[in-house]
Amino acid sequence: MLTDIFVYRYLDRPIWSEYTEIEKRLLNQAFGIVKDALPYYNSEGKEIEANKTKWKTIHDRIARELGVNELSQRYYYYTQKNYLGNEIPVSGYFSWDHVCGQFVNETFTGQTDPDRFIKERLSFVELALRLRGDEIAEANAELPKRIAEAAIRDKMPTRGLGIPGSAVDGVKAWNATLNSIYVSQVEELNERFRRAKAPLTYHNGFIQLALDETIEKNIAKPFWNLVADPLWKNVDIDMKEALDRRDSNDKDPAIFAAKALESAIKIISDTKGWTRGNEKGAAQYIDNLISKTNGSYLAAWEGEMLKDYFRKVRNTVGHGPGKEPMPELTLVQTDWAIETAMSWVRTLVRRM
Repeated sequence: MLTDIFVYRYLDRPIWSEYTEIEKRLLNQAFGIVKDALPYYNSEGKEIEANKTKWKTIHDRIARELGVNELSQRYYYYTQKNYLGNEIPVSGYFSWDHVCGQFVNETFTGQTDPDRFIKERLSFVELALRLRGDEIAEANAELPKRIAEAAIRDKMPTRGLGIPGSAVDGVKAWNATLNSIYVSQVEELNERFRRAKAPLTYHNGFIQLALDETIEKNIAKPFWNLVADPLWKNVDIDMKEALDRRDSNDKDPAIFAAKALESAIKIISDTKGWTRGNEKGAAQYIDNLISKTNGSYLAAWEGEMLKDYFRKVRNTVGHGPGKEPMPELTLVQTDWAIETAMSWVRTLVRRM
């Protein structure tokens, strides 16, 4: 099973030229966030079996991608003297959180490239938070079912000393707390990146470059928050692809930004019941949003601006040029195309 991890997405994009106390502190703090998100022990100091399995899964996936059997030594063996003064063997296995912790907080000896050393360890953090994020998303998807079940319990007559309060309110509060804690953990990681002057940000399962703090705060962060809902899954996927291609200097990142925007337009048209079934491209889906019959979701002038984006960005670089020179956007133009697509998605989704 292949796992998409940070180190390979940014293998050819150097971020760190040295490993200092700042990077050491960042890795330690990031690992602490993982321990908070996926606690290995309960309040009594006993292993939480479900989370133990998750830690092993994360370990195995990262180890496989890095081509090693273990992230750090798990089996231990030593001898100690008993009360008679005899040497007796002691052996066993370290817990999975210990093995992973030894890996993330390993002492940097300078024998390897510091950039790859740090990226490999942040890959563990990325995958752990992605797994936790998937759990949160699953809990959110099951929320309507849990609320319905709780509503049935609320209607049932109580016998003896029942638990006071509404079961529905309890389920909603539990889910809100679950999401709030995870959001705070993600925000802490991003703040740790900022304080370590690492040009990175974590959104919806992936660590990516964040080169402009103002753009990140005012455009990217609101965008990622909105598309975290499963309804916008394809928008999320294509925009991440656009950023990965931009950051690794790969081909046509703007095409994927345009794909993300087009998906958002189609989803809105479908969700609102405006799709006729004979649309042949983004322009006709935009017409659905402009239509007065549909309540003018977009003003006519907004629709023309949106169509112009596809004419000038997607159509320019998305079609074969024939004998003409191959069209190519500059890095500044690519950034504009991605940021503009994010802004359009944000305003479109907010109007729903």
